[in-house]
Amino acid sequence: MIIDQSKVKQIYIVCGKTDLRKGIDGLAGIVEQQYDLDPYSKALFLFCGTDKDRFKGLYWDEDGFLLLYKRLENGRIQWPTNQNAIRKLTSNQLIQLLSGWSLDPTVHKICPPGHKNGLSN
Repeated sequence: MIIDQSKVKQIYIVCGKTDLRKGIDGLAGIVEQQYDLDPYSKALFLFCGTDKDRFKGLYWDEDGFLLLYKRLENGRIQWPTNQNAIRKLTSNQLIQLLSGWSLDPTVHKICPPGHKNGLSN
C-alpha cells in the first residue's frame, strides 16, 4: 500500500457488503453516519463489495483522502459477513485477511475413520 503504516492509528473493516461504486465522500459518509467514527482520524477504513474479490480502503493523510482499490485476479477474501458491524484489526490480522485467512476461526468436529457424526456405521 502507499500508506506509511507507522502513521496509521487504527485499522477498521466494515463487515458485510458495501456498494463499491461509492467514492471518497460516500465511504466517508458511511464511516461518520453509520458508525459514528471520524474519517479524518488517521485510521484506515476497509470496505468489501459483493464479490469478495475486491475491496476499497479510505485513509486521511493530513492533506487529503487516499482511496485505495484492489481487485484480486484469483481467489476471494474471507470478509466477515455480519452486516452493519465494524471491527478493529491489528496489522497482523490485516495481513492474514489479505492473505486469504478468515478472521473468524471455525471449529470442525473430528470423527475417526468409519464413523459418521461420531456414530459407528
